[in-house]
Amino acid sequence: MSLHPLKRTDLNKSWNHGRAGTKIKMAPEYQLIITEGTATEPAYFAAVSDIVNRSFPDKIHVKVEGKGKNTLSLLNSALNSVRRNQNDIKHVWIVFDTDDFSVSDINRTADLCTKYSCEETTYHAIWSNQCIEFWYLLHFGYYQTDIHRTRYFDKLTYWLKTLGQGEYSKNRTDMFYILRPYLDIALENAERLEKVNKGRTPAESAPGTMVHHLIKHLRNYIIDK
Repeated sequence: MSLHPLKRTDLNKSWNHGRAGTKIKMAPEYQLIITEGTATEPAYFAAVSDIVNRSFPDKIHVKVEGKGKNTLSLLNSALNSVRRNQNDIKHVWIVFDTDDFSVSDINRTADLCTKYSCEETTYHAIWSNQCIEFWYLLHFGYYQTDIHRTRYFDKLTYWLKTLGQGEYSKNRTDMFYILRPYLDIALENAERLEKVNKGRTPAESAPGTMVHHLIKHLRNYIIDK
């Protein structure tokens, strides 16, 4: 018997029922988070996946891969991962910053995620303009002015010191846990900014981020009760 999650269209078919109409137990829903970075983003999302996988093993399984590749190469890597995986992956979250890549590659990656999405697998372009640290900042306030990414670090250090958490650095592995109490603030600020950026391409959305789509999707699994 396959352990692949069943499609919605198969849920009510006769072969999906045992004796007396008992439904076969479904496997967890598999999701993949694949990141451009190999340190900052994997550390943040590894904390997310650890909470999800440890607390809800029968419902959902999230895997994180830090690839160190650019936008289009990252998407190709994600497509290959889905093809090789023995489980059906329902959601693929492709996480990348816009700071070091061409406008055409940034926008094309987002367009291709929509193109390659199907009933079995949805591909999400989770970009941050300029970098994921902007998502971190939204936990503390609403920011709409486009400033250079290096200034994000000073602002994060200010907020972290206010919380008694020291200076910000890209290799910190505790950022998710520090920021989790302010998660709903970040979601609200990011959604507000997304409305401001409506109609703009990812490259034009400065500043902007789509990380809230991933976090909102998993919110009920990771919220600090």
